[in-house]
Amino acid sequence: MHSGSCLCGAVTFEVSGELAAPDACHCQKCRKHSGHVFASTDVPKASLTVQGEDRVAWHQSSEKVRRGFCATCGSSLFWDPVFRDWIGVAMGAFDTPTQTHLGVHIFVADKGDYYDIADGLPQKSA
Repeated sequence: MHSGSCLCGAVTFEVSGELAAPDACHCQKCRKHSGHVFASTDVPKASLTVQGEDRVAWHQSSEKVRRGFCATCGSSLFWDPVFRDWIGVAMGAFDTPTQTHLGVHIFVADKGDYYDIADGLPQKSA
């Protein structure tokens, strides 16, 4: 079991089971949503339990994706491909050790010009 929360604690969550290696998304939408790079792990929606779900605000950023954040403190929490059975959970929102490590950088062609990716992990342009 892995637990997490937003900055103010209005939203808490638990994920049952092991976490997949997270990805770091460098696309413009993820950078704007998170303030930098959005690192998340994809989990089955059935394994995610959210308390304070009424405090989660959703922004429909495209026809296929909505992004969840705490309506009180603004913490970025979820990346939800609405037609899939999984959801991305922000790595920075976990309160407990995750026993995982970043696996890949995605959308690196869109990354900000103010940083370099030099950790040796695989990089995908899209």
